[in-house]
Amino acid sequence: MDMKRDYYEDIQLFKSNVVLFWSAVLLLALFTIPLYAPNYYIYLLNIIMVHVILAVGLNILVGSTGQISLGHAGFFAIGAYGTAFLMSMFQVPFVFAIFIAAFIAAFFGFILGLPALRLEGPYLAIVSLGFGLTIMHIIGGMDVFGGRMGIKVPPLDLGIKQLGISWVLKTDIQKYYLILIMTILLVVGARNILKTRVGRSFVAIRDSDIAAEVIGVNLTIYKTLAFAVSAFYAGIAGGLFGFVLGFFDPFTFNMILSVIFLVMVVVGGLGTIQGGILGAILITYLQYDFLKNIAEVPYLGALMVAISKQWFTTVGLENFSSMAIGLIMIGIIIFEPLGMFGVWIRMKKYWMTWPF
Repeated sequence: MDMKRDYYEDIQLFKSNVVLFWSAVLLLALFTIPLYAPNYYIYLLNIIMVHVILAVGLNILVGSTGQISLGHAGFFAIGAYGTAFLMSMFQVPFVFAIFIAAFIAAFFGFILGLPALRLEGPYLAIVSLGFGLTIMHIIGGMDVFGGRMGIKVPPLDLGIKQLGISWVLKTDIQKYYLILIMTILLVVGARNILKTRVGRSFVAIRDSDIAAEVIGVNLTIYKTLAFAVSAFYAGIAGGLFGFVLGFFDPFTFNMILSVIFLVMVVVGGLGTIQGGILGAILITYLQYDFLKNIAEVPYLGALMVAISKQWFTTVGLENFSSMAIGLIMIGIIIFEPLGMFGVWIRMKKYWMTWPF
């Protein structure tokens, strides 16, 4: 019998040689993809990994702590604008700029977490939604951030100019390795957080905040901490996202983006690290590639074009992608409440017991 004798066994990355082997295979594949993949897919992978970071952080808040947020586009924007602004205006090195911006986002997350002490469910969602919209309009109204015209990010320099050290990442492939390393570190960090006393407190609050408080969980500390940690992840993701795009404006971080982030978590599977990863991969791929041009989707595209010409207009054809994502979310909730993580568990059990 596999019995755990120490709490620290929970944070072991490789619990068996099988897990170690397949983890090594996965890492090898990730680090060698740029050698044979087209440049467009490297760009797509960069966006996917950025969304993985954000979805994993959002899942800590929504899935593990049970607090709904529709304002993560605001934290995402703070990370993007904060990193670009610090590097361009104050010549702060990238390594420091992105973490300063992430901590600023975490501070605002802590402030937003204060209403969570008295609000929950749709009321908390509305408050967080208002925060996201407020951040978008404040940034859009300030000329120092480029106003509504947006801002162009500075070169991604990993060096320190003050010391005469410069290492500029110019290509998508170079940025890919940076984002990949940060994604791995943050995903492992999130996994370890959920396995510690802090993570168990989050889960206790999700299951019953009254019972959690009775057994000694400080709701004030842990509810605000969940928002801060989740906002920190969103800030890191936003900082990286800015360098992937090269240019962005306030409307890049609109309300729909917050909804998409929540969809990633729900579709992937609430309360699991794997769920955040799988949901971010699926939704990002659908949004940026498979459903980007609905007319080019095999079989379905021609049908959608014919329906639009017959009863609607082809101008609104791009809205079918949002409809498709919504239908996927509804289908997941109805047929697989555990999300893609539940599908993964079924597949895993099937192959472990194959052929019986």
